[in-house]
Amino acid sequence: MKLDDVKKLHQKKYRQSLGHFLVEGEHLVLELEKAAAANPHWQQAQLFVTSAYQDWPSTWTRHLIGDRQMAQLSDTRTPQGILAVAPLPPAGNTASPADEKAVYLHEVQDPGNLGTILRTLAWFGGFRCLLSPGSVDPWNPKVVRSSMGAIFHVAVETEVSLDTLASRYSRTACLDIGGEPLTSPDFQNHDCYLFGNEARGVPAEALNRLGAGRFTIPGAGAIESLNLASAVNMAMYELNRVKVR
Repeated sequence: MKLDDVKKLHQKKYRQSLGHFLVEGEHLVLELEKAAAANPHWQQAQLFVTSAYQDWPSTWTRHLIGDRQMAQLSDTRTPQGILAVAPLPPAGNTASPADEKAVYLHEVQDPGNLGTILRTLAWFGGFRCLLSPGSVDPWNPKVVRSSMGAIFHVAVETEVSLDTLASRYSRTACLDIGGEPLTSPDFQNHDCYLFGNEARGVPAEALNRLGAGRFTIPGAGAIESLNLASAVNMAMYELNRVKVR
């Protein structure tokens, strides 16, 4: 890929039209290489390095560039000198293991929240991430960076309409201030766990149509709500705490 095209990958419209995204920094490149060992899709990545990383061991096509060129490609103030350009995953559903569950995020906006959630899903395993229309692009450099490479290890679907969940999952759960405690045994008995936008949540009529089970994280009530990523983290921990008990 030409350098002029690589520069454009900071924008979503060019990531979509060119079919690639940026992976910047030593740790993220290592995580991508780790994922490529198990997933041939990631083996098509290309590497761009400065002289500081010219001896980096890799089977990928390598491009040696100058520090000034790297600064133009980088999304950070102090580039490390290594980045990869990786192909976007194929659009549409990927095969799901029989015991896999889903986390559905409705119009999540904050790249840091999404990155943190992906780290949680990668840590526990057994979940795919479904993103509604209007959500932040998961291949945004800020999401990729905040995920610390977890995005390469989690199945991610974009543009998934709320209206399609009922046909895919028999039981959907959501968090609601008036719901049953998260520790309720019934919390385990769902296929899809739905979380709303950071400010607006999920439209009540959509939850009613889904017949979503409602659960809450008990607290002192001194503030109105939890951070979205914190809520997902607690829910995933509870699901796995019971599973391994």
